[in-house]
Amino acid sequence: MFVWSKTLVAGLLGAFILLLGIFLLQGSPDIASGLKIHTTRWMALNYAGLLVWVFVWMIDQARVRGKNVWLWLLPFLFAPLPTLMLFVLFLQRRLSS
Repeated sequence: MFVWSKTLVAGLLGAFILLLGIFLLQGSPDIASGLKIHTTRWMALNYAGLLVWVFVWMIDQARVRGKNVWLWLLPFLFAPLPTLMLFVLFLQRRLSS
C-alpha cells in the first residue's frame, strides 16, 4: 500500500486529465469505428470485470482500516482510475493521535 507515493499519484492523475482532454479534443463523432462488435463487447466485459475486482479490493482495504467505502461508489462508477488514486491517498493519510 505504501508503494504509492503522493508524487506518483499526482503525476498519474495529471497525465490522466491531460490524456482525457486530448482525447475529447481530437475525437470526431462522424468517423465510424473499425472495431468489430465482438471485440468491443469483449473489451467491455473485461473492463467491467476489472472494475468489480478493484472495488472489491477497495472494500477489503477500507474494512481493514475501519473506513466507509460506500461513499466512494458513485465517484468510482463515473471515473474509476482517479477515484482509486484518491482512495489510496485517503487511506494513506496520517491519523491524528
